[in-house]
Amino acid sequence: MTNPVFIRTEDLIESVADALQYISYYHPIDYIEALGRAYEAEQSPAARDAIAQILTNSRMSAEGHRPICQDTGIVVAFVKVGMDVRFEDSSRSLLDMINEGVARAYTDTANTLRYSVLADPAGTRKNTRNNTPAIVYFDLVPGNTVDVKISAKGGGSEAKSKLAMLNPSDSIVDWVVKTVPTMGAGWCPPGILGIGIGGTSEKAVLMAKEALMDPINIDELIRRGANNRIEELRLEIYDKVNALGIGAQGLGGLSTVLDVKILDYPTHAANLPVGMIPNCAATRHLHFTLDGSGPAKLTPPDLSRWPKVTWAPSSDSRRVNLDTLTPEEVASWKPGERLLLNGKMLTGRDAAHKRITDMLAKGETLPVSFKNRVIYYVGPVDPVGDEAVGPAGPTTSTRMDKFTETMLNQTGLIAMVGKGERGAVAIEAIKKHKAAYLIAVGGAAYLVAKAIKRSRIVAFEDLGMEAIYEFELKDMPVTVAVDSSGESLHQSGPLEWQKKIGKIPVIST
Repeated sequence: MTNPVFIRTEDLIESVADALQYISYYHPIDYIEALGRAYEAEQSPAARDAIAQILTNSRMSAEGHRPICQDTGIVVAFVKVGMDVRFEDSSRSLLDMINEGVARAYTDTANTLRYSVLADPAGTRKNTRNNTPAIVYFDLVPGNTVDVKISAKGGGSEAKSKLAMLNPSDSIVDWVVKTVPTMGAGWCPPGILGIGIGGTSEKAVLMAKEALMDPINIDELIRRGANNRIEELRLEIYDKVNALGIGAQGLGGLSTVLDVKILDYPTHAANLPVGMIPNCAATRHLHFTLDGSGPAKLTPPDLSRWPKVTWAPSSDSRRVNLDTLTPEEVASWKPGERLLLNGKMLTGRDAAHKRITDMLAKGETLPVSFKNRVIYYVGPVDPVGDEAVGPAGPTTSTRMDKFTETMLNQTGLIAMVGKGERGAVAIEAIKKHKAAYLIAVGGAAYLVAKAIKRSRIVAFEDLGMEAIYEFELKDMPVTVAVDSSGESLHQSGPLEWQKKIGKIPVIST
């Protein structure tokens, strides 16, 4: 019988906290190098500009030790505990120890992380104020170590998770190729697709999630060729998804996914469960092992391996003064046009929009005027030091679609900024009211925050990061995604590049 190994409770707590701080500002080097290769190969100007912003943001975050994305995620961990391990404090559960590490990481005043976890999800949805509890999966295995794979999963990409109970005779590839376009761009491509095949419904989704933590190696696989059916699927799905032409941020381009990771498991003869989950441009995960010798030792990555890419505004960008903006000027913007926003802009996302519409329905006066204003869909990280605001990238705009008609019709709002596409209801409202929708780059939150020179809460302070802020901007980069005629870049861009790539028949609608 092997002698037990004792692991200090504090070593696990400290390792979890350190790992979550680490991944908040360091991309995995395999991801950043893959993104660099995608940048070099990209031929779409809009997609290339977006990737340049993500790469620049990544280096800034690594150097400044500030979050890559304002959505610092919900913590997901896969923990394998050796059967010969004993913990110093047997009065505490392993989950409690991990949650203490999460709380310590997210409340670290040197690098504050955003609290995004809400208790009572079907009721009050009250913020837990330290991003706990984590989502943890345990496995008891032979051995005398504790092996931890931990990630901070963004809500925008998590919202695009898919599950299908296919028939055994159905094509997995066809389902993936049909389903990925329905995910839109709110998951901030280019990223990774995790796919789980087999087991039961919940097992398939769980495998998809765990697959996202595997290293990127698709280039190596392309060079050597597939050795089994799963590798064949990876190559075929990678090729066909990129041939869809969705591209970075859904703007149209060559790189939609940087890798496709697949795990499988035996399944019932009557079933073919398939789960699919994307990882976004804020891919964040880390693997560490504890063996009783102390906390995990995390070595900072070599920043010389980051691509030598520095984003700068293009010479054809139009500067916009938000303080004097008129509906007529908004109507002059064209899809794909790059703007640099200056002046004062309001913010507001789900909770604020819900409260605004409720107030309007009751005939109440709003606490702030939206007349001829622009609203930014964002929930920023709290500032540290002399920052005006912490990382403040856009949130997924489709969640605000159902509020768009009310906002444009009853408040005088004339433009919106977010990420990803807009649905038919929102586009119809934009066209009806001659408004516009602009996108900032998801995955470039720290870069965007540098354009915010002042910030103050002007309404709904009780909503925390979902309060309404007023930002004062200096050259915040955005792209016109839906113009006043209702033309959408997220529809025209991918169709254009799908046709250029020429591997998948283009069906015009």
